[in-house]
Amino acid sequence: MNITIIGTGNVATVVGHKLLRASHTIVQVHGRGNEKTSQLARELKAVPCYDWSDISKDADLYIIAISDNGLYELPDDFHCDNLVVHTAGSVSKEVLKKISPRYGVFYPLQSLKKNSDADIEIPLLVDANSNADISMLIELGTTISEEVAIANDNKRLHLHVGAVIVNNFTNHLFTLADDYCKHQDINFELLLPLIRETVGRLNTNAPSTMQTGPAMRRDVTTIEKHLKLLQHEPQLKKLYQVFSDEIMERYQFDAS
Repeated sequence: MNITIIGTGNVATVVGHKLLRASHTIVQVHGRGNEKTSQLARELKAVPCYDWSDISKDADLYIIAISDNGLYELPDDFHCDNLVVHTAGSVSKEVLKKISPRYGVFYPLQSLKKNSDADIEIPLLVDANSNADISMLIELGTTISEEVAIANDNKRLHLHVGAVIVNNFTNHLFTLADDYCKHQDINFELLLPLIRETVGRLNTNAPSTMQTGPAMRRDVTTIEKHLKLLQHEPQLKKLYQVFSDEIMERYQFDAS
């Protein structure tokens, strides 16, 4: 398939490389920064494009991989007749209807960085305003992912909320824990096996069945000791208290 990629960020880079490795042709890469655009175009064996008016109308698919806010600011004078999709989790596909009569979504449900491993697992959620284009996106998706699913705007938005909770919020907790370890001259890397074990259990178990810890046991004595240790870490102390209260309330009849 001949594909034009609009954007030069993390998603554009990772998805672009995966498509190239799957033997698709990246026709053009469009971006605002000349250096980034030229570099990604070289990597994807594509032609760099710096102005919207220079985007070819001959590609089979246009993937717009830019910020959510950028999708609401697309130029009014860019139009084409072929399929145009964006890669956002929380933006309706309808935002593209002014660009083409064929529009949809090609959303990678993954946290991506430009240096992400080439074999990173990327579930894809697709949608379009016609069944024919949905089928086209599913076929394309299966060339770069083992898991492709149809998700309308509402379902995709809910999944995006879930993604923020399990990835962004969890990573923030890791950041706070790392800061705490540094303040206490503790090696954060000693916690990595625990992190891997916790996540690994999710492959075969429901999260609720794997809950452990002092709050699960209603061990108030230990909780109070921890809160005292965190008196100089107000942000972490607040979260510790909130999570402990939530866990005790949820598992009040399951504690043993």
